[in-house]
Amino acid sequence: MNILVGIYSSVAAWNIPAGHVDRLRQEFPQHVFLHAPTEADVPALVREADVAFMSELRPAHLAAAPRLRWVHSPAAGVGSMLFPAMVASPVLISNSRGMSADSIAEHVLALTLALFRKFPQAFRGQAARHWAQDEAMGLPPLRVVQSSRVLVVGLGRIGAACARRFAGLGADVTAVRRRMDQPVPEGVRAVRPVRELHDVLPDADVVVISAAQTADTRGLIGLRELALMRRDGILVNVSRGKLVDERALAAALRDGVIGGAGLDVFEHEPLDPASPLWALPNVLITPHTAGFRPDHWDAATALFAGNLRRFESGQPVLNEVDKQAGY
Repeated sequence: MNILVGIYSSVAAWNIPAGHVDRLRQEFPQHVFLHAPTEADVPALVREADVAFMSELRPAHLAAAPRLRWVHSPAAGVGSMLFPAMVASPVLISNSRGMSADSIAEHVLALTLALFRKFPQAFRGQAARHWAQDEAMGLPPLRVVQSSRVLVVGLGRIGAACARRFAGLGADVTAVRRRMDQPVPEGVRAVRPVRELHDVLPDADVVVISAAQTADTRGLIGLRELALMRRDGILVNVSRGKLVDERALAAALRDGVIGGAGLDVFEHEPLDPASPLWALPNVLITPHTAGFRPDHWDAATALFAGNLRRFESGQPVLNEVDKQAGY
């Protein structure tokens, strides 16, 4: 088989190292690995590909790839690949969901603790050589995770990992999920269907967005949902930016409708320097780094290699994406 590896980005860390492509060549000498280190390299190579290991495959790529049978993504989110022609095609898609669940869950906890303990104010004070004790001790008060109420929206592997960590620190964890037939993960006290999201938002001190991006979840959190949250409530989004109406969120944070936000993902990335989110004192922004781990490319390559063995032997691949559901 011809296998196209096309994992490239303007951000250096998100480019697969050439050594990992060589590792695949050594592990699978029976296959031909075609490496596209840039977008410009894809058109000439994709037409010969039977398999693609890519973070993004566009409509033009699919149209030019008559032999393509399977695409594996090194990321969990594959929303950009689910264009109509791909959904209608027989091409199999799998992803790397769960691979970064622990690192993302720790990132969620870090953002929450930083906002609860007013670290942004402390960082600003440190930069100005100002002893910001009055600001830290003023209203709203410093908070702790123990006994706080956490709502996890989306209970896949990331949501479950978040729930375990919050419950381990003594939080009361409720979750909202689409598939109510699935087992309840450790640490979750109650699970509610998505249609009851509005019923549970008013009780949450922290709302964690960890759902997949689908047609149904785009704009899941907007003006109405933000208005239902507590005035001291914290929103943490580590899923996809398009699940939250960014303009509505900026207004809610500015006007005190909610207490703060920890954001790792945005509607458009990188976040526009003109975005009002940058200047809001109750926002903590990280540049889409929650999912990265020290052995990221080792883990991503190993998952693909394991799936390639399954694919070539006719076994079902792991993490197959339901193209209709979107994840």
